Amino acid sequence: MKLGYYPGCSLHSTAAEYNMATEAVFDALDIELAELPEWNCCGASAGHSTDHFLALALPLRNLVIAEVEQQKELVLPCAACYNLVKAADHYVREGTPEAKDANEELKNIMGSSYNGTVHVTHPLEVIMRKEIVGKVKPQVKNPLKGLKVVPYYGCLLTRPTYVAFDDVEQPQAMDQLMNLVGADVKRWSYKTDCCGGSLTVPRTDVVYEITKNLVTAAQRAGADAIVTACPLCQMTLETRQKEIQNPIPIFFFTELLGISFGHPQAKKWMKKHITDPIPLLTSLHLL
Repeated sequence: MKLGYYPGCSLHSTAAEYNMATEAVFDALDIELAELPEWNCCGASAGHSTDHFLALALPLRNLVIAEVEQQKELVLPCAACYNLVKAADHYVREGTPEAKDANEELKNIMGSSYNGTVHVTHPLEVIMRKEIVGKVKPQVKNPLKGLKVVPYYGCLLTRPTYVAFDDVEQPQAMDQLMNLVGADVKRWSYKTDCCGGSLTVPRTDVVYEITKNLVTAAQRAGADAIVTACPLCQMTLETRQKEIQNPIPIFFFTELLGISFGHPQAKKWMKKHITDPIPLLTSLHLL
């Protein structure tokens, strides 16, 4: 299987470990990821809050490229990128006036517009497909036994409803996947709460409080770590735990899949974390 791949700015910079883990896991599952040529920033999270036209035109440009490349499906690991590109695709399919204007401008610039033929998807959605999730268990060489986690979806994978691929109120895909590879998944009530990432510069005080609430709730649920599918959530929660006495690691879900698969580069991914996860993993004999 070959799918189009849009890493976005985060996975080529602050979330490089997410990129490496995602590519490694997909390779293990016999899925080739073909990176979109000449892709551009989708505009998250500043573009959509400052210019509605750019919030459509920037993601639509990537979808135009995907169509030109004849990519029927485009995988976006970053929840913010996924949300914006999925929304742009939705607006084109709905025929909104704003999408028509952006599409017309792109046609003038690029010679092509977006026709709504690309399926915009997230790695979590892809892996949980019946024909693919069945390949996960045979790859598990190092079950995550003893690792207690809470899945954290954040606000961008389930809102608005037209971008959601899981239950909006109680998403289960990450829970099921972590259970499948042997982790001890704890129940909690904060899996779709916002991390406050967009406020991290103008209102750091607010973000510290949100992070404290989330991490404290995870610990109260009995978790050793939080697992997420969003670079913005991961970075925010990792870097804003200074007021927490015992900070906990924040993993990307593909990192934990890679560890369970026994991938030889897994320790390299862990070294890129700010809140060091290696002591926890070594104590459980997972690294």
